Amino acid sequence: MALLKFLFISICVLYLIKMVTRLLLPIFFKKIVSKVQQQANQRYQQQQPTKANGTISVDYIPPREKDLKSDTAGDFVEYEEIKTPKS
Repeated sequence: MALLKFLFISICVLYLIKMVTRLLLPIFFKKIVSKVQQQANQRYQQQQPTKANGTISVDYIPPREKDLKSDTAGDFVEYEEIKTPKS
């Protein structure tokens, strides 16, 4: 009889835990997600410098090559045309 009572109570407790988790977990996850979003927004706003509307800012300027070629069309290879005699 004690075994049946233990099984009944344990099944009831597990069922109650299941119901409570179904009710509370979505609320818990919504709070966590909103908290993480707020932290991400704060970090994003701190990183973004405020600038006036219509201004241009350049973040990266590539280094210039020291050896600028005067001919920018490309590399040319000299060749001679060889004519074959007609028979």
